[in-house]
Amino acid sequence: MARFTLPRDLYFGKGAMEELRTALAGYKKGFIVVGGHSMQKNGFLAKLENILHEAGLDWLYFTLFALVGVLMGVFGSVFNTFSGLYQAKDNDLLLSLPIPVRAILASRLLGVYLMGLMFSGVILLPCVIVYWVVGVLTAATVLGGIALILAVSLLVLVLSCLLGWVVAKIHSKLKRKNLLTTLIALAFFALYYMVCFRANELIEQLMLHLNEVGAAIRGSAYPLYLMGRMGAGDYLAVVLVLAVMAALCALTYLLLSRTFLSIATANNGGAKAVYKETTVRAASVPAALLRKELGRFTASPNYMLNCGLGTVMLPILGVLLLVKSSDLLPVIYEMAGGEASGLLATMLCAALCLVGSMNDMASSSISLEGKNLWLAQSLPVTPWQVLRAKLLVQVLVTGIPMAVTSVLILLAVRPALPLALLLIALPQAFVWLSAAFGLTMDLKRPNLVWTNEITVIKQRLTVLLAMLGGWVYAALVGVLYYPFGIDMGAAWYLLASTVLTVVLTLVLLRWLHRTGSRLFAAL
Repeated sequence: MARFTLPRDLYFGKGAMEELRTALAGYKKGFIVVGGHSMQKNGFLAKLENILHEAGLDWLYFTLFALVGVLMGVFGSVFNTFSGLYQAKDNDLLLSLPIPVRAILASRLLGVYLMGLMFSGVILLPCVIVYWVVGVLTAATVLGGIALILAVSLLVLVLSCLLGWVVAKIHSKLKRKNLLTTLIALAFFALYYMVCFRANELIEQLMLHLNEVGAAIRGSAYPLYLMGRMGAGDYLAVVLVLAVMAALCALTYLLLSRTFLSIATANNGGAKAVYKETTVRAASVPAALLRKELGRFTASPNYMLNCGLGTVMLPILGVLLLVKSSDLLPVIYEMAGGEASGLLATMLCAALCLVGSMNDMASSSISLEGKNLWLAQSLPVTPWQVLRAKLLVQVLVTGIPMAVTSVLILLAVRPALPLALLLIALPQAFVWLSAAFGLTMDLKRPNLVWTNEITVIKQRLTVLLAMLGGWVYAALVGVLYYPFGIDMGAAWYLLASTVLTVVLTLVLLRWLHRTGSRLFAAL
């Protein structure tokens, strides 16, 4: 074993692992670097795993990832639970058939479970596989890892159903139910992102107080300790946790079965209409179509939350940059040197486009018509007028907050006039490009047969491609600055990017006007 000080102490060579137990005494942080054929030849990983096992912290690894899996699972499936259980389009049809309500509820819960399993599995499956590869691979750990994924997904099902049930009960009693659902969802999103932003700080505090955290979990949060022990291959923990999860699922199913029929068939607390004689002014065709599409967007909390989140995130980005500009700008200027202003303007344009890509209502606007598409096709208007209204919804809902955010950024950065104008022009051009691209994707592969609007909004390849297309374009705006923008100058580079964006937008609009209109009429 050898030691090298740099001013950090580096231990390497034969016997270094044996020194690990004492070498870290008095230090807050340490790094273990492994690699090469020696990991297997010399038993390096086995020794490391033995040390971790002796410390009794291997269960904490699974506990932490289980908590993250629960958070991701609930975040991803709670709103699908509400809409999938109580707002499915075929609920009235199925309830009118000689099918037990319990069977309908069970089929709905299966979909919720699979959705939660997908979200939590993204976290837990790599966690378990890594532990098997670099840790202990036995029949007990394999069984424990699989049981942990199953238990976490069942817990996600229970929590999602309970939260969805609470939302449904509140939703059915209030008049402005869509607004309330949206506000609750935004609060949930805010909590989620607050945790994400503080993740590094939380991890640092955890690493500094591992023993204290472990003792606290074993003392006051024993079920979490059992879940960790389950992943580590404790048979008793596997039996106990699965038994508890089964009991919780049974109780949740009993609760939902008693209230599902009344909630699914309720009139949602809608107020009795009171008709008053008023003067109605005829609106122009474009205004009427736009009002119709805006009404469709605001009438669905799922539509607003999944396809319009950028509307909320854009002003937040602008306010954060304005508030934190005194801390962020000196760092950027120091890193970029003489190219600070150009680099900053380019990166801000890319960031605006990236956040704006979160709004993708055009990519599902046609499919959301569903079986009622014939109504839009039978209107005394041209197909292009209908498509233009769907396009303008995304342009307005995204373009207005994009302009506000651009102004906030200008107040924070105060760039030169050419860069300031381009900081407004390029994101606005991108808004049109993103909307036209999303509408084109939906026209190419529409889905008009669905029972739950979440299927159209979240679970389609076209929606994913539309969003990824926007992200890729935004990333290219930032990345290509280094090989081209530095030599061209930031102003000329952003001007070229704006012109290219406008040209691509015009090409897509021309296609929508001609070919897209024919496709819409033939659907």
